[in-house]
Amino acid sequence: MTRFASLAAAVGLCLSAASAQDVSTLKVKAGDAFPNVPLVAAQVEKLPGKKAGDTVGIADLKGKNVVVFFYPKALTKGCTIESCGFRDIAKDFPADTVIMGASADDEKLQDKFIEKEMLPYPLLCDTDLKLIQALGIQSPKGKTPLRKTFVVGKDGKIAKIYEAVNPATHPAEVLAFVKGLK
Repeated sequence: MTRFASLAAAVGLCLSAASAQDVSTLKVKAGDAFPNVPLVAAQVEKLPGKKAGDTVGIADLKGKNVVVFFYPKALTKGCTIESCGFRDIAKDFPADTVIMGASADDEKLQDKFIEKEMLPYPLLCDTDLKLIQALGIQSPKGKTPLRKTFVVGKDGKIAKIYEAVNPATHPAEVLAFVKGLK
């Protein structure tokens, strides 16, 4: 019994340490207003009323459901898998939904990513990390966002936050959630 109790205590300590390291640094939660931080976006003209060179913030999209998925770096394996997953099912999202990818990459790299992967939606360029920091999703390893997705309702409030994202299965998971929004 003593060995079992020691083992159980050790396992409990390990689990506690692991969850302490996994504590979220998010500065927002479901129900909060999504920060209105206007950003340059590659392919911004895909958005209603926008032309090349315009910025876009969540206030510009009021009345639409918005999916903003953050990825660490354009043209890398996981980011390409996730972005192409959204590309492949973009037409299945309700008509009142806007999909946007986002990273700290500049517009030139985002344009290259769009062209190479034929992405049908805008990619936000948060090069100054303003939105990334406002959300609390900056990677502790550098100037990149953590892989997170925010679904914002028509009222500009966060309907759902995805903190654990599997690039291969995540787009379908988001689609299922968005189809249930009113």
